[in-house]
Parts: sequence; C-alpha cells; structure tokens
Amino acid sequence: MIEFRGVTKQYPDGTVAVGGVDLVVPPRTTTVLVGTSGSGKTTLLRMINRMVDPTDGAVLIDGTDVATVDPVRLRRSIGYVMQNSGLLPHRTVLDNVMTVPLLKGTRRQPARARAMELLETVGLDASLAQKYPAQLSGGQQQRVGVARGLAADPNILLMDEPFGAVDPLVRQELQQELRRLQRELGKTVVFVTHDIDEAFLLGDQVVLLRTGGKVVQSGEPAEFLASPADDFVSGFVGADRGRRRLRLEEVDGRRVVVDEDGRPAGVLEP
Repeated sequence: MIEFRGVTKQYPDGTVAVGGVDLVVPPRTTTVLVGTSGSGKTTLLRMINRMVDPTDGAVLIDGTDVATVDPVRLRRSIGYVMQNSGLLPHRTVLDNVMTVPLLKGTRRQPARARAMELLETVGLDASLAQKYPAQLSGGQQQRVGVARGLAADPNILLMDEPFGAVDPLVRQELQQELRRLQRELGKTVVFVTHDIDEAFLLGDQVVLLRTGGKVVQSGEPAEFLASPADDFVSGFVGADRGRRRLRLEEVDGRRVVVDEDGRPAGVLEP
C-alpha cells in the first residue's frame, strides 16, 4: 500500500506544485492521477520513488517512510515507465530490459531469460530483442519500456503518461495490453494522464487534481459521473456535456447507445 500523508511540494520561488495531499493507493490495483498541466500529478508520482522529495508530509510504502530508504535502492525496487519510453538508444532492446536486474546483481543468463519472457509478455516478437530503439515503432518502444519497468518484478509500477506520444490506434492497443497485464500480474500501478477517458478505462481508483496539486475528488470512475464533487469535476469529466448523457435507441432490431446529439457510442448486448 502507498500512502500520502499531508504531502506538500513548494519550490523556492513560492510555486506550490502539490498542496497537502492525503491519499491511499490500495495494493494490487491501478490508481490513475489525472488533471490539467500544472496540477502536480507527475510531481506526486515522482515522490513515490524519491525523484522528488516533499517539502512537508510523508510518503509511505507498506508503512515505511520512503525518506528513510536509500533512493537508489528504492528506485531499483519500483518499476518506472515514462512518456517516449526513455530507452537507452545505444543499447539493444534486450539490453534495455536487462538493465535493472543486472544492476541489482542478477547474473546475466537469468537476466537474459527473464527479459525474453517479458518481451513475450508485453506482446513483442523475440526477433526484436537484438534491434535498437530507433528501429522500432513508437508503440513497440513503449512496450519495451513496460517490459523494462517489470524486469525486476517490482510490486509497484509507476507510469508517467506512457501512451501520450503514440497515435490513437496504438494508444488503444497499449491501454488494452496494460489492462491484460494488470489482470495477470496484479501490480500496484500508479498511472498519470491528462485524458479522463484513459483514466476511466484504466483506473480502479481515479484521483482528479487541480492547479496547485489539490485533490478535488477521488473514487471509482462511475462516482465521477454519478456524483461529481463540484462544477470543476463536472466540466472536466464531461458530465455537463452531451457526450456523457446517453440513451438507448432501437436500430435494425438492436439497442444502440447514443449521446445527446444522436451520435452512436456503442451497442448494448443482450
């Protein structure tokens, strides 16, 4: 379990990135931090592996304050996947995935075997193992990034807008792949996005932040539509717009879900 207790981050110029956040991230679930630019979601994420230290408050993992843990050891125990994959361009796909296990002292042969397993797990063909990142598509690079994040078998996986730089079709594939991996592996995932639809798709718990790093509402995705906390939440999730107001229509003997403007959103199965 990850817990934020009164966490604040204020920079020397007086800018408040995170303002007094209290939050519990349940184990083996996906918590999505969502909000506009400047809402502190990435800063909050990076406090978990001490890439950013809070000005006040504490971040705990299973009851241990991360401030008491060596940051290098902490980071090697937590998976981290970033936008644009962050792969080392001069290393092969296989070497990129093996990086953290080797740093943790795993012998090369077991690390190699684990890396090859993970490439298959994230849906990549073994033939890509000896290629370099520049030889891969954007979607393939992101899959390698996920494999690298999982290579040390961490309990916690941090994902900072990992699908933001790929085209919409690839993004949908990667979202579904992450859902599959989470069902199979059951990690504690903290995922950052600015896209509320992505947050609703992936999150067991969604946390909406506003400028200054203030939590406006948190809970299951359905709660945001059924009971938005205020006008800001309602506007952000689109509850005040037609695309969230759905109704059923009969079309050729099938029940089609349409929005307020009559545009189809899906088919209701019996």
